[in-house]
Amino acid sequence: MAAACRWSTTSGKFQGMYLIAIAWLYVVVLMAVVEAASPQGSVLGAFFTLLLYGALPLGLLLFIAGTPARRRGRHRAEAAAREASASAPPPPDPS
Repeated sequence: MAAACRWSTTSGKFQGMYLIAIAWLYVVVLMAVVEAASPQGSVLGAFFTLLLYGALPLGLLLFIAGTPARRRGRHRAEAAAREASASAPPPPDPS
C-alpha cells in the first residue's frame, strides 16, 4: 500500500519546493565537479556552471515562489498594526 504524499504548509512555506531546490543544487554541484575534474574543463567553467545553472535560476525561482508568503506576512503585519493602533488609548493632550 502506497503512503499518501502530503506537502506541509507550515507557516506559509511550501516545504516541497525546498526539497526540489536542494536536489537541484546537488545535481548542479556534481556538474560543476565534473567540469572542474575533466581534462578539457576548468575551474572557471565549473564556477560559471554553478552560477548559471544553480545560483541564479534557483534564486529567481525561490523569490517568485515565496512572493505569496511574503504578501501574506505583510498583510498580517499591517492588520496587527491597525488592530494595535485601534485598541490603543489616544495620546494625552500636551496642553
